[in-house]
Parts: sequence; C-alpha cells; structure tokens
Amino acid sequence: MKALCQSAGVEPGKVFPHNLRHLFARTYYALEKDLGRLADILGHSNVNTTRIYTMESGAVHAQRIEHMRLVVT
Repeated sequence: MKALCQSAGVEPGKVFPHNLRHLFARTYYALEKDLGRLADILGHSNVNTTRIYTMESGAVHAQRIEHMRLVVT
C-alpha cells in the first residue's frame, strides 16, 4: 500500500489502511446518502460513530452556503 501511494506522490508516513476505510465511507455516503446502511456496512452499532466518517469541515459548509447565495454581504 505504501509503495502504491509513494508512486502516486503521497508521503508514505501519511498512508494507513484505516484511511481507506474513511475514503470508502465518505465515497459511499456521497453517492448513497444512507447513513444507516453505511453504519451496517462498517459494523457500527451507533450511527453517531458513522457520522464521524462523513462529517465535513467548516470550509466545506461555507462553500456550500456561498454557492446557494442565501447570504448577502
């Protein structure tokens, strides 16, 4: 895994198998928008645990709000 990431220009020290789990969770949620099913797939008994995988940063929220043009400055 580290060799693949290194060939892609990603620092080997930043590559961990758990990152793939996060990538899968974010991609699945982006496509399906089904937090309950994602929790089942990941083996979480509580969807609040799953939400950690799908949370977005404040910057992403700000971009989406700006894109909606609901706030006039």
